[in-house]
Amino acid sequence: MNQLSSADTEAPPADQQAEAPRDERREALISLFSAEIGDAVVGTHIRAGDDLWIRITREAWLETARFAQQRLRMDFFDFLSGIDWRPSPYGRDMDSQEDIVVHGTEPKEPPAMATGYAGGDTRFQVFARVFSTASHEGVTLKADLPDDDLSIDSWVPVYAGANWHERECHEMYGFTFNGHPYPVNLYLPGDFEGFPLRKDFPLLARRVKPWPGIVDVEPMPGSDDDEGAEGGDS
Repeated sequence: MNQLSSADTEAPPADQQAEAPRDERREALISLFSAEIGDAVVGTHIRAGDDLWIRITREAWLETARFAQQRLRMDFFDFLSGIDWRPSPYGRDMDSQEDIVVHGTEPKEPPAMATGYAGGDTRFQVFARVFSTASHEGVTLKADLPDDDLSIDSWVPVYAGANWHERECHEMYGFTFNGHPYPVNLYLPGDFEGFPLRKDFPLLARRVKPWPGIVDVEPMPGSDDDEGAEGGDS
């Protein structure tokens, strides 16, 4: 196997780097959102020729949905969900215990928190995607939620399809959607304690029987273990 030198892994000098491709259609969309909600646009990311992400303040969440639906004719509501960007405090315990149990390695320290496209300043975010069936343009909108106030306005008055999505998000992350008409659980009992999709919620089933990759292997007939057992009985 060939060894890579530093020249193979380091980025080329700035004057030799290819200019990033432009996506004028999505740049124009960013301009439209910025003209409408101004400083409420706090982050953007374009994946040229593919997709667009815009991060906005939570105060502008409902206003932005109305603008997208009414002015930009983004009539198709795709999804709404939440995310907890905090790295799991349980390390491999929340992923797979194969390295720990089989190989005896120490649990790894969780990595630093990263917040994906268009950035973020908080652990929790809500995000949603809408799309225009006429222009075939779409955008993923996201907003930071401060740890001490996980609330944001409901999109149900604008996109009725957000109803069940917000209920699920409320149930799994503990987010409150102000103005939601019926914020009851979809899956869990009403008195269930905790929020299963938060990174600090322990999945006890994985501690009782670690998975995947961990299986109890019984000795094959005729193995050394069986012979030793037979010899001890004679």
